[in-house]
Amino acid sequence: MIVYLASPNTQQQAEHACGMPVLLSYACYSDWQDRYQQTYRRILIDSGAYSEFTTGTKIDPVAYAGWAERWIGHADAIAGLDDIAGDWRKSMANYERFPLGFPTFHDTDPPELLDDLISMVRERSGWIGLGLKPPREGKERWVREACARIPEGIHVHGWALRRYTHVRRLDSVDSTNWWRDAMKLRTAPDLAHLTYGECLEIVIKRYQRWTRTIRNAKTEEPLFDAYLCD
Repeated sequence: MIVYLASPNTQQQAEHACGMPVLLSYACYSDWQDRYQQTYRRILIDSGAYSEFTTGTKIDPVAYAGWAERWIGHADAIAGLDDIAGDWRKSMANYERFPLGFPTFHDTDPPELLDDLISMVRERSGWIGLGLKPPREGKERWVREACARIPEGIHVHGWALRRYTHVRRLDSVDSTNWWRDAMKLRTAPDLAHLTYGECLEIVIKRYQRWTRTIRNAKTEEPLFDAYLCD
């Protein structure tokens, strides 16, 4: 299981993400990040569709395609521009215009669309995304059913699905809350003496140990509380 940390918003966060897998979002990218991306262990490229969904700021498909090309051969994979709000036709049109990007199957999409996406994946990078329209809680059955339909050999990435990492068919997920988790630690009474940077160190150590979590062989759930999930 690979857990990509979502795009750092500050240089301090970028410093602490050194040596970690990082998801870089076109919607959140700034020029200063060019100096840090070389220090990340792995990189996954995303359009920033979630930012578009939450803020209303439109992502220009042509501009994203031009920016994404720079990461060919450097990133693990490049995501296509999807529509989180639920317009699967818009997502498909974006995928067709941008053959470098891998598609995402959403819980709002028609079930039969997955077969078309799998065919598309076989012609592209071998990756497919799974996305849940917020709220994401209580949707494990859908995640499991979608994973069961995806053939072996295809890399399955769960967008912000770290709460479902016990579904073993997921190959990678991304965390949208890692730097916010550090802020929460900073407000805890017994940790008030720590700086934000020190709290970031704690959060990063937790992520470094995430893939070594011991799980129940029957339920696939962590034997210990795996801390904050998103």
